[in-house]
Amino acid sequence: MSKENKEKVQMDPKYILTLTVTLFVTCVIVAGLLGGVNAITADRIDAITKEKTEAAMQKVVADPEGSTFSDALELTEEMTAAAESYGATLAEAYAVEAGGAPAGYTLKIDASGSQGIITMMVGVDAEGVVTGVSIVTNAETAGIGSKVMSNELLPSGVGVLDQFQGKSAEGGDLVVGSGVDAISGATVSTKGVTTGVNAALAVAGVMG
Repeated sequence: MSKENKEKVQMDPKYILTLTVTLFVTCVIVAGLLGGVNAITADRIDAITKEKTEAAMQKVVADPEGSTFSDALELTEEMTAAAESYGATLAEAYAVEAGGAPAGYTLKIDASGSQGIITMMVGVDAEGVVTGVSIVTNAETAGIGSKVMSNELLPSGVGVLDQFQGKSAEGGDLVVGSGVDAISGATVSTKGVTTGVNAALAVAGVMG
């Protein structure tokens, strides 16, 4: 076929239309396949996230076996402001029930540590008393701040995170060095967790 005939074929409107339709159909099929894969993946990721969140919440309530949790609550301006007043961020909040009765809240809080953000789950019962603290994610220094994150024992024999259990805002803010002990060499990390606990107590206080 001559060069002239080839150019005529390439410029033929029918050829162009066929090529356009083919490309369009291919794009639709590919987009559909990608959308399906994304939907399946997103659902799986959501399920894993939910499992991890519930596991973290069970660690910080007084009755892990008998407690149930609500879906994530809507965060009000008053709630977020209460956390921000301590320099922390309220990420998520859940209502807790035990035996069918209200049993407080579990609150996911972001607070600054020595190397970055510490994300923790804090349980606060219906009386405004801390029932537990669990670290979700952190970037603290291995062998130093990580001792706080892993709940290493204090000289008293109590875990650094466990020491918050039973504390409340009734006597004022929790302060490292005054009722809250720090792991040696990891004072900043301990202060970060303390900030998160103070913020959680403040949020629970405005939630009632």
